Amino acid sequence: MCCIGRLKWQPKAEVSHVCLFAETSKPSVGDSMISIFRMTAICSLLSIAFVTGGTCSAQQADADPIQTLVDRLNLESYKATLKDIASFGDRRQGTTRNRNAVDWIEQQLIAAGCDNVERLTYTYNPEPRPPRAAPPSTAATPDLTTPTGGTVGRNGSGPGGSSIYGYRAPTGVNRDLNAQEDERIRMLNAEEPVNGERQEVYCTKIGSVRPDEMYIIGAHMDGHGVNEAVNDNGSGTALVIELARIFNAPDVQTERSIRFALWNNEETGLNGSSAYVEQRQHLQGIENPADSGKYPEPRWLGMIQHDMMLWDHGAPRADGTVSRDQRPEADVNIEFQSASDLADDSMRLAFVFKAAADAYNTDYPATVGPHMTNTDSTPFMNIVPSISLRENERGAHTGAGWNPTWHTPLDVWTTFTDKEFRLGLNAAQTTLSAVATLVEATIDHGQK
Repeated sequence: MCCIGRLKWQPKAEVSHVCLFAETSKPSVGDSMISIFRMTAICSLLSIAFVTGGTCSAQQADADPIQTLVDRLNLESYKATLKDIASFGDRRQGTTRNRNAVDWIEQQLIAAGCDNVERLTYTYNPEPRPPRAAPPSTAATPDLTTPTGGTVGRNGSGPGGSSIYGYRAPTGVNRDLNAQEDERIRMLNAEEPVNGERQEVYCTKIGSVRPDEMYIIGAHMDGHGVNEAVNDNGSGTALVIELARIFNAPDVQTERSIRFALWNNEETGLNGSSAYVEQRQHLQGIENPADSGKYPEPRWLGMIQHDMMLWDHGAPRADGTVSRDQRPEADVNIEFQSASDLADDSMRLAFVFKAAADAYNTDYPATVGPHMTNTDSTPFMNIVPSISLRENERGAHTGAGWNPTWHTPLDVWTTFTDKEFRLGLNAAQTTLSAVATLVEATIDHGQK
């Protein structure tokens, strides 16, 4: 048996079973977590024949439904979805372009096979904020020498409990329309936001055995910075839509439910995901109508957020510039929050995703870190095991200026190449393979 949760092979004579799990000595967050993490509950029972040289026949490969589902992801489809969402501009909350994008997402989920698309409505009415003072700038290169004789070392702390090493580059949100050189994109983003009603869209793949249990796959669809919000966060939005398409195919069954949620108002303080938690947390696991077998809000088993999936070019240089090229050692960063109430269970969930990436990613590996912060998994993290997937560590890397497109006029389609888009696709492979295993997905070959 191959239990990739522990990266240990125990091959039988000719056939092995792939078992993706994270062991836990005792349940700490209720019965639902027992069913998630014990071996017998989430062992996918995939039969994969050993063959010499690591290859297998088409018939043998088809015996692994997870691989079959991962193979349904493709770069061109991911890029096409991402380019379409980018056509709405930065999708800043409170604008017509944001509302049009919400409508478009709803239609994409319906086209993907979701027959139960819903909207959550809330009000965003903040007090006006005074203009932020620009941080002092200095042309001097900081002295980062270390006591051990190193030339570049520790450079302070970042959000989420992270530590920053190496040089930093400036970060901030562009509000200057004229900073965007492309006139078409300037015009797309000319409208300023107004307070009032907001909406966000979600739909659900209903589990065939445990419809009352659910994983949430999320990404925020809003952005800002007078750009096309390609990376932040069209890349995560497209990922969720692509996974909705694959999981809702007529021949795919899942024992547990999956919700696909596209949050609004992330950029203003996680308001959309917080509204979801406020409105729906208390509805978990309630059968409605009674004895109907329907659960409008299944019990949450895990929340998986996707935010900024494309850019991993490495740390800034001393002058603040960043390489134009995706670094060869780019990876998918899976983060949990070590200070959350459910840190241990979130860590176990993160390593389930790491093991899935090790088994199924085609181009880039995945790493796990403990400093999840500043994204829509935060409102969930003390309620249910929660992780986020992204291009860099949010605190130590993004917060230190590793990504010059972040909230700037550079976050446009022409900035990115297939090397960046492949990183987003590999994040999709990670989540698809992990969630497919957790919900015990199967393929009915009698369906078309």
